[in-house]
Amino acid sequence: MCGIVGYVGPRDSQAILLSGLARLEYRGYDSAGIAVIDGGGDLDMRKRAGKLQVLRDDLAAHPMPDGTTGIGHTRWATHGGPTDANAHPHLADDDKLAVIHNGIIENFSELKAELLSDGYTFRSETDTEVAAVLLGREYRASGDLVAAFRTVVARLEGAFTLLAMHRDQPGLVVGARRNSPLVIGLGEGENFLGSDVAAFVEHTRHALAIGQDEIVAITPAGVEVTDFTGAPVEVEPFEVVWDASAAEKGGWSSFMAKEVSEEPDAVANTIRGRLHDGTVTIPELEGLDELFTGIRRIVVIACGTAAYAGQTGKYALEQWTRIPVDVELAHEFRYRDPVIGEDTLVVSISQSGETMDTLMAVKYAREQGAKTLSICNTQGATIPRESDAVIYTHAGPEVAVASTKAFVAQITALYLLALHVARLRGTISVAEQATHVRELEAIPAKIQRVLAEEQTHIEQFSHWMADTQSVLFLGRHVGYPIALEGALKLKEISYIHAEGFAAGELKHGPIALIEPGQPVFVIVPSPRESAELHKKVVSNIQEIRARGARVIAVAEEGDAAVLPFADEVLRIPLAGPLFEPLLAVVPLHIFAMGLATAKGLDVDQPRNLAKSVTVE
Repeated sequence: MCGIVGYVGPRDSQAILLSGLARLEYRGYDSAGIAVIDGGGDLDMRKRAGKLQVLRDDLAAHPMPDGTTGIGHTRWATHGGPTDANAHPHLADDDKLAVIHNGIIENFSELKAELLSDGYTFRSETDTEVAAVLLGREYRASGDLVAAFRTVVARLEGAFTLLAMHRDQPGLVVGARRNSPLVIGLGEGENFLGSDVAAFVEHTRHALAIGQDEIVAITPAGVEVTDFTGAPVEVEPFEVVWDASAAEKGGWSSFMAKEVSEEPDAVANTIRGRLHDGTVTIPELEGLDELFTGIRRIVVIACGTAAYAGQTGKYALEQWTRIPVDVELAHEFRYRDPVIGEDTLVVSISQSGETMDTLMAVKYAREQGAKTLSICNTQGATIPRESDAVIYTHAGPEVAVASTKAFVAQITALYLLALHVARLRGTISVAEQATHVRELEAIPAKIQRVLAEEQTHIEQFSHWMADTQSVLFLGRHVGYPIALEGALKLKEISYIHAEGFAAGELKHGPIALIEPGQPVFVIVPSPRESAELHKKVVSNIQEIRARGARVIAVAEEGDAAVLPFADEVLRIPLAGPLFEPLLAVVPLHIFAMGLATAKGLDVDQPRNLAKSVTVE
């Protein structure tokens, strides 16, 4: 979940480390620290609990010497509370060695007991310090940081990214990864390490992705990558397709506000280059026709918002490909011994590509012989590399913890996949495909209309509702997962009770929650496309309105049937029934952001949450 930065080169490493950590703040953290090897050959370290600004203030009051080798870290507390002592880096070998770490070392208790019996002492409650002390012991035995690293990582169990540097080997930073992200940035006479390309994109867009159980050593002169046994491995180069300005607010009040405004671009960038003459062709899937024509079942695995994107995509996948689709929470998937095999396609969805629950589910699926495809927004991430195929969403960096533009991009990618597979299997006609392609091409402009026409209205009534303690969301068909997404967004950033329900479930229990004044959002399906379903949802509105609910309807423009029964109507442009979710979710994102802002909350970094969940 946390941020990692490493640097070797001719420049002042402090400035580079602090800048990189600032770009990684979105990942969620509760302490920060840096260590540098200064010009005199000494290792200096500073770490503080709290936000990065606390560390900056401390460095301003008590400056550290400059140095050209350094590592930096933002920590999310797991073992031990968010204190100065538990913050990273951790020192060992008489404070000559500094170590930072993401993940959890599962066998740290046994290793700590071993080190205590050998007379070593500890200054923190963390599992990380155990790795640092162990590495210090091995370094004294070998005098070689890379060799010592190789010995240590072979003994560690769990998920980890480790970075280390030693005073006796300036100009060298060593890293290792297992089930936790680490990427390399390539500069001229300098090199970088980061848990995300955001750590170094300000300085270089040339990157290398290292694989599972690999060790990297960076110096100003170059990069060397080996596996845990020491054998050289080839690394996959890639170019970061966005620049540093894409991860900056650019005058917006928050990253979330910026990213909601970018939802039209997120859809446009996801479909760009994949629609040709009324058909869908996905270049990344070339040569995989046999994979898609041979499958009999699709299982979509994801967590949180990505799972709701999967539930939305299920409707299109089944309708267009005629393949049965299940959507499962990734963290439940492998623990129930699911029935999958060679004729199963497991589609994983993850904005970061590092979500640990989803990664482990993908590995399990491959072990069972299933085909795997990932939908991901982050180049060089682990889940795409562990999958047989990948569709990148190209939504650009999403910094706010609560996902918005990545959600609409994920749904779009699922629709592209559905149309691609349907074309290969011949389950929809050329004319049908062309109709759906036209709908997709029109979506960015329609989302832009929602933002232009409804944003001010929504922000106004969300401020009037600042004292609201509970909000319910109802939807049918594709509106149901959108109701779930609306409730999740509100929970994440407003900290109030919010639930999404299938509207047909009202009389089976949830209607007991309705009382006078209860706000209820209702996603209303198009009367043009499904008159029967529309009537049922209007009946649901009447039922809750009769019990005093305050109804906010998200309805298609021209739908007059909801007017007598809704307190507020948020209009969306006309669209095909499967494409309405891409429009209907936008007002819900604006509302969640508006209500949280009215309550004076930080919409970008909600409490207890992190952008990338890299532990199970």
